[in-house]
Amino acid sequence: MIRQCVALFSLILTLMAWPLASSAQQSPVLLIVGDSLSAGYGIPQGKEWVHLLRQSLQAREEPIQVVNASISGDTTSGGRSRIEPLLQRENPDWVLIELGGNDGLRGMSLSAMEANLQAMVDTVKQQGAQPLLAGIKIPPNYGSKYRTRFEQVFVTVAARNDVPLLPFLLDGVGGQDKLMQADRIHPNVEAQPLIADNVLAFLQPVIVDRQRSPAQ
Repeated sequence: MIRQCVALFSLILTLMAWPLASSAQQSPVLLIVGDSLSAGYGIPQGKEWVHLLRQSLQAREEPIQVVNASISGDTTSGGRSRIEPLLQRENPDWVLIELGGNDGLRGMSLSAMEANLQAMVDTVKQQGAQPLLAGIKIPPNYGSKYRTRFEQVFVTVAARNDVPLLPFLLDGVGGQDKLMQADRIHPNVEAQPLIADNVLAFLQPVIVDRQRSPAQ
């Protein structure tokens, strides 16, 4: 009887420890919080750059889960309001913030945009994750002064917080009519692999830094 009780007690302890061991072995998570550029607006499912990035990471045997929480039409204000519950739900290691394009296209306050990005960066850090920023550019018809100030917001927030910045998400794509949809704002299917490559190249040193970190 005593042996049976000891065996049962050992089994209970093993079962209690198993979820903790499984949790420790979970793959790191990259959370993407963006707008239509990352949500795949006008792109067939499975062809959007986030999905291609996921495939590229898998092909390189990088055990990273890519969670896409992008919403078409979202602004920095919207991202700010929803980022905390996303962090609590996904428990990410990195958060790529790809927001601001709609702020610029709508001529919104750039100081408010900067404040929203700063708040998101602060929230991500408080949750123990690493924030990453993806910059974007707006069409020339908005005027050189506004465009310059708009692009500088990303640089300022990144530098102030020592956050990695991808200067232009659509590098090699933006302004190329053959790579844009009819609205000349959203990239087409042909552009998606190029965007995925931009992000992958940006992420590689970030991933390497994590792998080298003794804390990991």
